[in-house]
Amino acid sequence: MTADFLTATRAFYDTVAEDYADRFRTDIADRPLERALLAAFAELVGEGGEVADLGCGPGRVTARLAGLGLSVFGLDLSASMLAIARRENPGLRFVQGSMLELEVAAGALDGVLCWYSSIHTPDDHLPVLFGEFRRVLRPEGQLLLAFQVGDAARRFEDPWGHPVALDFERRRPEEMARLLTDAGFTLRSSTVREADTALGESSPQAFLLATG
Repeated sequence: MTADFLTATRAFYDTVAEDYADRFRTDIADRPLERALLAAFAELVGEGGEVADLGCGPGRVTARLAGLGLSVFGLDLSASMLAIARRENPGLRFVQGSMLELEVAAGALDGVLCWYSSIHTPDDHLPVLFGEFRRVLRPEGQLLLAFQVGDAARRFEDPWGHPVALDFERRRPEEMARLLTDAGFTLRSSTVREADTALGESSPQAFLLATG
């Protein structure tokens, strides 16, 4: 599948990869709720479970899942992000590709993590995206989806002085839960926390855990 938003997303992250990785180097370490949710996801998947971290960026969350006992690989559109992920996590597998067309057999995975990586997918592509997540999960496989809460996209322009721009979608948890249900998932939990301005956040953060 080729689409303008995929090209724009790849170009944006290829350009800002090193700055992004430096800026968010302690992202998980600074967020205890997120660490707890990732640990719960890993426990539900089970020791040694096969998991894909989709939109893995520099691979920090991929590495955390590996440390929690999962057999995990990362996937990202951006070659520059993947270069950082491989450099910083030489023992893990990272592949380039699109979440919308996964080169993964049906029912092959025990878990899918989509950690703030659906936020560049337009609304009309979300049913395809969630359908692809459902396809690659075995029955009772686990999905953890993280995103910012809101009603409109926030556009970032010239980050760290780079001449690129990209829309970051904000969405309502109840609507995302409905789309997951339509794709065949059963919602297990919905967690929303308020924005932490000390961490530079401007909107609440949502985390949906669902079973395939």
